Amino acid sequence: MSSPVSRRQMAKDLSFSQLAWGAWRLRNSADIRNTGDILELVHACLDAGITTFDHADVYGGYGCEVYFGEALAKAPELRRKMEIITKCGVALVKDTRPDHRINHYNTTKAHILQSVENSLRNLATNHIDMLLIHRPDPLMIADEIAEAFNELRRAGKVRHFGVSNFTPSQFNLLQSRLDVPLATNQVECSVLELAAIFDGTFDQMQQNRIHPMIWSPLGGARLFNTENDVAAKRLRPVLERMRDKYALPGIAEVAIAWLLHLPCQPVPVLGTMKAHRIADATLSCSTQFDRQDWFEILVAAQGHPVP
Repeated sequence: MSSPVSRRQMAKDLSFSQLAWGAWRLRNSADIRNTGDILELVHACLDAGITTFDHADVYGGYGCEVYFGEALAKAPELRRKMEIITKCGVALVKDTRPDHRINHYNTTKAHILQSVENSLRNLATNHIDMLLIHRPDPLMIADEIAEAFNELRRAGKVRHFGVSNFTPSQFNLLQSRLDVPLATNQVECSVLELAAIFDGTFDQMQQNRIHPMIWSPLGGARLFNTENDVAAKRLRPVLERMRDKYALPGIAEVAIAWLLHLPCQPVPVLGTMKAHRIADATLSCSTQFDRQDWFEILVAAQGHPVP
């Protein structure tokens, strides 16, 4: 049976799966005990039609890339079946980074180039499909980032570039220095975090025919902890009603389907470490929301009617 997960064209020669899998919890999940568990999860994703894997050098205290790479080294044939994203530019205080005195951002050319070398080694790969600048850096020199991107592209180490958590103006600044289009902006969005829908971020993506990526598409699990969360408590019964109407496994799938209905055609990044939840999430991809149902969820999320 074919997967309901379609493809998003991110560049002329690169497409992502409609849903991506994110590695940020890889080092602190009780469901992942060894590299064998990682490979089982990778196979579950690929079997479900999810071929896009999202990393960052700092995930797991600089440990998630290494853990994933150790697994991939045991099954190198899987590399050609996937797209690997990673991020750089955040510098954390860790024992493995003794020169970091304070958490900060570093988007210098030297740091970007070194970060990519580290990620290539950690991920057991000879190229990264897309590199993102993880956070906007107030000391960012756009020309210097462009130099790093050009050098990495010429060397074949990175195929395409994007950003994460950038405002439209920050995105435009960096794009103005590049000869190739930025391929995405990965930002937070969910039924509990609506800013990107209204602050121009997704308008810019649609205007430029760019597919944004979405991190924390379930609101950091807030949807499932409604006791002290007024917005989540207000949303829960509406999501449950939509779950029943659209015959979805749970409210998580409703929340993801709601995001997929956005006209910018985003790529939500799933954080689950459970194979059955990956399979469930794919059912969101074939859900066609009635427009008024979509707005009913928006109204519940905002806590007031549309103007």
